[in-house]
Amino acid sequence: HLPGTSEEVAPPVQQCFMVPRKEINVVSDMAKWKRSQAYADYMGFILTLNEGVRGKKLTCEYKVSEPIEKLVALLNTLDRWIDETPPVDQPSRFGNKAFRTWYAKLDQEAEKLVSAVIPKNLADAAPEVAVYLKESVGNSTRIDYGTGHEAAFAAFLCCLCKIGVLRVDDQMAIVFKVFNRYLEVMRKLQKTYRMEPAGSQGVWGLDDFQFLPFIWGSSQLIDHPSLEPRHFVDEKVVNENHKDFMFLECILFITEVRNGRFVPQGRSLHIRYLALAVVFSSSFACLFALCLEKFPVIQHFKFGSLLPIQPVTS
Repeated sequence: HLPGTSEEVAPPVQQCFMVPRKEINVVSDMAKWKRSQAYADYMGFILTLNEGVRGKKLTCEYKVSEPIEKLVALLNTLDRWIDETPPVDQPSRFGNKAFRTWYAKLDQEAEKLVSAVIPKNLADAAPEVAVYLKESVGNSTRIDYGTGHEAAFAAFLCCLCKIGVLRVDDQMAIVFKVFNRYLEVMRKLQKTYRMEPAGSQGVWGLDDFQFLPFIWGSSQLIDHPSLEPRHFVDEKVVNENHKDFMFLECILFITEVRNGRFVPQGRSLHIRYLALAVVFSSSFACLFALCLEKFPVIQHFKFGSLLPIQPVTS
């Protein structure tokens, strides 16, 4: 799912890019999603990256290619636009309308931003890939953000792999450099514009906004010699290790936004949360059940030539 050589990455000559569109309109359409090439490619992408970061720290050494650096620069631009678009005074505490101004800038500039990341011979792919970037930052009408938007960013990265911009030796940098920077920008958006979770409690229930950092973060922690699940509610342990582990960085952020001690909600959530870092298969099952197989999330997913709705052919 991540190409390795220049011969592998060249897109077929007959590739016809298209602007992605919605295909999942009613609950019964979910069967099309589960049979689709998009589903197979997306899940394969998540799994491949999961193996790539297994047992590794955020602070370890890894290759940083030119496309990775360009993606970080793109995210830095989004971050700068937040600084240039301060919240406006309004009666409502949540959903600051300045987000719509920020989003309008992205909507206008997305194709240009993507074109700066991909080579000129792939310029025709920019409109298709840019849709996933625009879908990844939240909804400008509702001023909310959730795991469906996060899924769109992963789809954005997946598309860049499928056209050969990102390669197999970019695996660790995709998660540790690009996706981690994306999380930082999204958290800044959420705090600056007081964005609501997309859904009453988020599809995860532990973090109202994110899901993938718990998947990849749990893989980082597999077979760790000293960190155990019981440590993850220990404020001292979290503060000492969050820069190395995505999972703990998520917990630190949750603690900050809830203005207090981290307390998982729900009768079974605490048990599931503690088990997640130890038994990766459980967390991946949660991804299927709680995120990518839920209609409220996938109804917004868009399909094009790179992530097609057509059934898997082989």
